[in-house]
Amino acid sequence: MPLHPSSNGTPAPALATEPVPMRRESPWQQGLREFLRSKSAVLGLVVLAILIAAALAAPWISPQNPYDLSQLDVMDARLPPATANGAATYTYWLGTDGQGRDLLSGIIYGLRISLGVGVGSALIAGILGTILGLVAAYAGSRVDALIMRVVDLLLSFPSILVALMILAYVGKGIGNVVLTLVVLEWAYFARTARGQALVESRREYVEAARCQAIPNWRIVLGHILPNCLPPLIVVGSLQVARAITLEATLSFLGLGVPVTEPSLGLLIANGYQTMLSGEYWISLYPGLALLVTVVAINLVGDRLRDVFNPRLQK
Repeated sequence: MPLHPSSNGTPAPALATEPVPMRRESPWQQGLREFLRSKSAVLGLVVLAILIAAALAAPWISPQNPYDLSQLDVMDARLPPATANGAATYTYWLGTDGQGRDLLSGIIYGLRISLGVGVGSALIAGILGTILGLVAAYAGSRVDALIMRVVDLLLSFPSILVALMILAYVGKGIGNVVLTLVVLEWAYFARTARGQALVESRREYVEAARCQAIPNWRIVLGHILPNCLPPLIVVGSLQVARAITLEATLSFLGLGVPVTEPSLGLLIANGYQTMLSGEYWISLYPGLALLVTVVAINLVGDRLRDVFNPRLQK
């Protein structure tokens, strides 16, 4: 050990410095760091956050409540963008539709329905599909075969055809649309959860938990489910975009949300017949809002898929 002179002239031992151990990142921290490396994914996340914030703050930032019929004036119908309303109290920056509805306000309020339907249906379908997928993987035998055959049956039919049949029977309404989307989406979560659970159930930690006589439900919820969450999050993000697109298609066809509470799809349907006559803005701007929303969600979902899939990482 090297010696250094002290204040009284006697040599003093030098202080030994030990290397500071680096803090190990958790898998979620590593995933966040990898996610932030993609500029397009970060841009999509920022755009999505802005859209969600605008949808939540719709009553305070919208110049008009498009769902309140008392605020609509038929004399202001089909006004071009940047036109003042009849009372000259505010400006229709994106124009109006055939009912005199401010398109900017309609888009902001429509985002609430589209995002709410998409996120709500994906969340309910995710919970239902994850439970059934875990049950199929852990129970095996006839239970697994029964659940997977139902999944295969649902995935074999075109989604729009099944949705049209269900809504033709139950009728319009936001609740019925969410129910229809749940029926169409839970199979994706069930198949993903089952496949991941089958892989995790063969791990050593599951065998160790079984040797300790831990109840099956605790093994599934406490050990297998947490390790199945990353791929389920990826599926959930992509299913939100799919649900928003399908809801817009159903509303465009007249089987989605009611006319008094239009979503982006219904706003597009209100003006597609007059696009070639010069009144392009009625369908153009809601269509652009729907496009930006779906692209932003897909950018985030694609990056999450790359982060949580080691085979796709370079």
